[in-house]
Amino acid sequence: MGEKEFTHLTETGVHMVEVGEKPQQRRTAKASGKIHLQKKTIDMIKNAEIKKGNVLTTAQIAGIQAVKKTSDIIPLCHPLNLSGIEIEFDVGETEITATCECRLTGQTGVEMEAITGVSVALLTIWDMTKAVEKDKNGQYPDTKISDIVVLKKEKNLKTHQMLYEK
Repeated sequence: MGEKEFTHLTETGVHMVEVGEKPQQRRTAKASGKIHLQKKTIDMIKNAEIKKGNVLTTAQIAGIQAVKKTSDIIPLCHPLNLSGIEIEFDVGETEITATCECRLTGQTGVEMEAITGVSVALLTIWDMTKAVEKDKNGQYPDTKISDIVVLKKEKNLKTHQMLYEK
């Protein structure tokens, strides 16, 4: 196996990697992450008692918006023509797990978009619950975001070819 190199580096600095010669493929990426909150905060979310509004719906919208803006946020990411974005939540007793799946037919992957969607969805939950999460000194001793990972990254040339043969 050959040595890996940093594809964004050049002799004169950096560049956005050329993907124009790569085949169009159906690509999917899925990422997840967690936000840890106090049990009382989770209960307030479940009972729609957070004054800022519906926390999970707002976080979904924010995450979707972030996915669409990933190339504006991460300097060397390609702008992508996304075909689908799903953000879902699993609400536990003291944590919420966000999962973001992104899809497209294109020449580059969508894992950075999935990670961005998860991250911004979790940040939005933090923002909407910070009044409840803060302690008397204005600190967040129980609040943290963790475990942001890419769960899967797939590409399938055959699927794309079959779409054009029909």
